[in-house]
Amino acid sequence: MILKGKCALVTGGGRRLGRAIAWGLGRRGVNIAIHYLESESGATATAQDAEVFGVRTALLRADLAVAEEAEALPGRAREALGGLDIVVNGAAVMERRPLADVTPADWDRAMNLNLRGTFFVSKGAAAAMGDAGGAIVNLADIAGFERWRNYPVHCLSKAGVVAMTELFAKLLAPRIRVNAVAPGAVLLPDGWADDAAKALVATTPLGRLGKPDDVFAAVVFLLENDFVTGETLAVDGGRLVR
Repeated sequence: MILKGKCALVTGGGRRLGRAIAWGLGRRGVNIAIHYLESESGATATAQDAEVFGVRTALLRADLAVAEEAEALPGRAREALGGLDIVVNGAAVMERRPLADVTPADWDRAMNLNLRGTFFVSKGAAAAMGDAGGAIVNLADIAGFERWRNYPVHCLSKAGVVAMTELFAKLLAPRIRVNAVAPGAVLLPDGWADDAAKALVATTPLGRLGKPDDVFAAVVFLLENDFVTGETLAVDGGRLVR
């Protein structure tokens, strides 16, 4: 896929990795619909930064934990931009909850956004992309492959995203390619102690934390390579093989 001139929807585009991906696509000449729920100021800043590159942008608010809003979002993006070729499912929540502390509300919050939201956005994209097709990239997590004691619900939700990526790749081929990127320690949660960050660096084979550009480069690869589908690409500095 040649990215310049294409139209993309990026969920969670007002903060963290979603914002970096949306801005990076704009830099490459992609028109962007930037989804947000609470991060309107971040989404607005992302749009303003992207428009410097001469692309069209749209800001779309939706609660992806509500299935109907999630499924309708790609159609809204197509209407706003005049087409839809790319969807990046970046919206997610990550909360530390040891097993003994997990409540039904914790479960619903993670599953409804990370898994159900991604499912229904992708379902909506399958309809909105039409006969021309396109590409979907999900943001998974290496937590989908590892079993973190203090993040059981997060691990399960991201393992579901990995499985969903493979399933949708099969269901939507050959019209739409579906892949995922599984970041490792890239943007740490707010409030992490320096000692915890240093421990992550010490146990990462490449000896550093990742950068948003590392994840964006993987997204671009999966968008541009038309012979890759159903894959989850770990961008983790080697943590899965440590």
